[in-house]
Amino acid sequence: MARIKLPYSKKILEINIPDRNLRAILESKVHSYKAEDNQEEIINKALDNPIGSIHLEELVKGKKNMVIITSDHTRPVPSKVTMPILLKRIRNANPNIDIKILIATGFHRPTTRQEMIQKFGQQIVENEIILNHLSEDENSVIRVGTLPSGGELWLNKLAMETELLISEGFIEPHFFAGFSGGRKSILPGVASAKTVMANHCSEFIASQYARTGVIKNNPIHKDMLYAAKQAKLAFILNVVIDSEKKVINAFAGDCQLAHEEGCKFVMNLASVKAVKSDIIITTNGGYPLDQNIYQSVKGMTAAEATCKEGGIIIMVSACNDGHGGKSFYESMANTGSPKEILDKVMKVGRTETIPDQWEFQILARILNMHTVILVSDMCDPEMIKKMHMEHAFTVEEALEKAFLIKGKDAKITVIPDGVSVVVR
Repeated sequence: MARIKLPYSKKILEINIPDRNLRAILESKVHSYKAEDNQEEIINKALDNPIGSIHLEELVKGKKNMVIITSDHTRPVPSKVTMPILLKRIRNANPNIDIKILIATGFHRPTTRQEMIQKFGQQIVENEIILNHLSEDENSVIRVGTLPSGGELWLNKLAMETELLISEGFIEPHFFAGFSGGRKSILPGVASAKTVMANHCSEFIASQYARTGVIKNNPIHKDMLYAAKQAKLAFILNVVIDSEKKVINAFAGDCQLAHEEGCKFVMNLASVKAVKSDIIITTNGGYPLDQNIYQSVKGMTAAEATCKEGGIIIMVSACNDGHGGKSFYESMANTGSPKEILDKVMKVGRTETIPDQWEFQILARILNMHTVILVSDMCDPEMIKKMHMEHAFTVEEALEKAFLIKGKDAKITVIPDGVSVVVR
């Protein structure tokens, strides 16, 4: 009997899998990677050795104002560690510079004050100017140009009008952009809803290159990189974190070159070989990424890559914040079947994308091929069922349901953290 730990919300669940059923445990080496230096030393070393850029201190000299873009409450960027270092180095080089921190909410809801305190710490929240990007506020964005895809590029005015724009973030596998971090702080981070939807069109989401760990030929990445360069994103600090959300490496400098180096590092640690099974158990890595069903689709894609056709995906995710998107929920709940959703969405033109279309398109793709049992004791079971998934309060209950469908001898692959791996 194998005893396996699964992150769930802010705790760890332990499950037992019979040896006769367990085929493999797919884990990223990110979680076992041991850094030689502490977090602060890692970050300062990256800032001391920028990739493809002059030092941050040189960039801020002579500037009257700047904007630091940071991730929102749905991303585990360790801003309590990174932001104080950035602010100290900037002010040591230019004590009088006006600094604003802009939260890249993308198409998410605004980050609350309490979430800001949890993310940055009380001192930064009380002493710095922190603003939420509002993607649907047309008065807060300006037209910058046209994306390679043909969509209109509208970006946050504050980001576009500042003298210096930099960003912080983290790099992990991403289910359609290839990897998070880098250029994503601009698009979707501080882009208008109209721009986000053009970039996330059904045609691009359906591309074989819009997959986890893939940047080359990825049409979504191409748009994002263009947006970052149009925004004149001058410098990034991107970290890589382990399962405890601790920094194990950092990359600073040019928004493309530093990001690419970070992606190579993550790929070397995160790439795992698919082991096809009847039942796949996966998670979204616990809090903060498993707060809603919307985000949990990411962990499901890792399972999708190693699940036999007609197999069962057991998604262990708290989803205490509910579905995570009204349009996402309604598009799933008000349609007869996942196949019907897919047929409809592929007829939607590139400039006619509706809110959350990308998310329900990917979920429908998964549900069209597999049964998903979502394990949560913090989310309304009826909501889950209306979205064409099954519900279980515990992993054990989900396994019972899965064994009834696939038989007691069904083979199981476990992915303890679905958002941290690139399944090949």
